[in-house]
Amino acid sequence: MAVDLKLLGEKLARYRSQLEVTMEEISVATGIPIDLLGDFEAARVAPTGDQLLILADYYKCDYTELISRDRQTPLERTDTLFRRFGTAFSKRDRWSVREFLFLCESEHFLGEQLQQSGGTFSFAKSGNYFKGHGEAAASELRRHLGYPDHGVPRDVYSDLRSIGIHVFRRRLENSNISGLYVSHPFAGDCVLVNYSEDVYRQRFTAAHEAAHAIFDREDEVVVSFWNAKDLKEIRANTFASRYLMPPAFLTRIPNSDQWDSEKLLKWSQDLRVNPTALLIALSEEGMITSAQEEQMKDARLPKQLKVDPELPESLSPRSRQRKEELLERGLSTRYVSLCFTSYRNNLVTASRLVELLLLDGDEDLRELAELYGEALEYGS
Repeated sequence: MAVDLKLLGEKLARYRSQLEVTMEEISVATGIPIDLLGDFEAARVAPTGDQLLILADYYKCDYTELISRDRQTPLERTDTLFRRFGTAFSKRDRWSVREFLFLCESEHFLGEQLQQSGGTFSFAKSGNYFKGHGEAAASELRRHLGYPDHGVPRDVYSDLRSIGIHVFRRRLENSNISGLYVSHPFAGDCVLVNYSEDVYRQRFTAAHEAAHAIFDREDEVVVSFWNAKDLKEIRANTFASRYLMPPAFLTRIPNSDQWDSEKLLKWSQDLRVNPTALLIALSEEGMITSAQEEQMKDARLPKQLKVDPELPESLSPRSRQRKEELLERGLSTRYVSLCFTSYRNNLVTASRLVELLLLDGDEDLRELAELYGEALEYGS
């Protein structure tokens, strides 16, 4: 197939601009001379097949995306994202978003190959009452997943993945961004949760972004700031609150009209939410007065008591530390396991595993395999 050099050059230039990298940085990372990189972008010279693969690996995209004439590509989504919200993303955060989308694309591909793509969930809203949309969708999703009216979700990440949402947690430098949603052109619904946030806020953010996946696909990208007040954000907050703290559960709490800080902390921990989120839910259900809310507003759960479903207490201190470091980069146990399952089924090679897992080389891969109890067969 003949390569459209002008189109390829434009895409390379757009990626370079999006990620705020210089020709010199690309040259150092790829080994391709600066003048040749300039020739590629100016459509004066065609890269070799190897050079095209090297550049695709550098930009964490499929090489076919660089030469495709299709307008529905991940590049278009990131163009939209950074055009709307670019000032909110540092250079490092831009790379984090690019790698997040790469993980979503890889998870989608591996899931299809293994026939493990998960289920789906759809909700048809009616009327213009945004909070009502959030309440109804949360109730419907809970029923869809088999929760009783008063059942409390423990692993929201697993819940959302079970309905086909790609959920990755990744540390962002901008703490004002709680998370983001991307309607990916082929991977589908993609949710990034800012790992720099508090553990229980991350759970709430995951549910919040899921609401955007349910209601706001036509927006293509949504970035959630905790100080946002628009109706779509209110709807997403309502959905997250009702999903994690169902009213049927709240009304079953003994002496549900009598609250103090000690009781608030006890039930916050049981629900795996922050006290502030529970206070808002109680207030909206009319279970506390404004005076009670004011009295308890400074209650805080100690960080060490908070439970992360992706970091079980059974882990040794060293394993916990290592898995926490991996989560910061977006590497959940679910995704890592999917990669190794694909390797065991001869769908990917060890060298491809290094790329899929965002590792620096074979030594990192061996360490990761040992952590997860996986065997590697080099040369196979």
